[in-house]
Amino acid sequence: MAEPFTIYKLTILNMLDKVDFPLTNTQISNFFLEQDYTDYFRVQQVISDLVDAELIRAESTHSNTQYYITAAGKETLAFFKDKITDAIERDTIAYLEKNQLELRNVNSILADYYKTPNQDYAVRCQFRERGTNLIDLTLTVKKKEQAEAICDNWKNQNEDVYAYLMDILMK
Repeated sequence: MAEPFTIYKLTILNMLDKVDFPLTNTQISNFFLEQDYTDYFRVQQVISDLVDAELIRAESTHSNTQYYITAAGKETLAFFKDKITDAIERDTIAYLEKNQLELRNVNSILADYYKTPNQDYAVRCQFRERGTNLIDLTLTVKKKEQAEAICDNWKNQNEDVYAYLMDILMK
């Protein structure tokens, strides 16, 4: 049997390979913690090792990090997939099925901000579905608090904003 760190790495690669959207650090960690496979700190070490080895890539915003499997990660998984036990495979599938809607929504609705060269804040709001941006909106505001408020509100009101824009623009 392979050592635990190897199994954890393969399990993360397997999870990322089974979905058509990225998973967040929290989502990956929750899987391991809910199954009592290991502790949070070990999961973070495994994720870091996978990023360093370029088997997964990370995209970070001010509030979240999302992970994608790379081509090298897919190759590695294909080569060592037999090291994942049937029980881990069943647990992975059950977790993804049980949490599919929540997992997809968290990774479909994105909002981040950054400081512009002229000292304003640009807020980028995205609504993605199956890897396609349905809306990609960037707004500029003067204050960091405004940028944070837009990011927070986007998570709750993105569908309304999208519907409103479509309604107005399709007239």
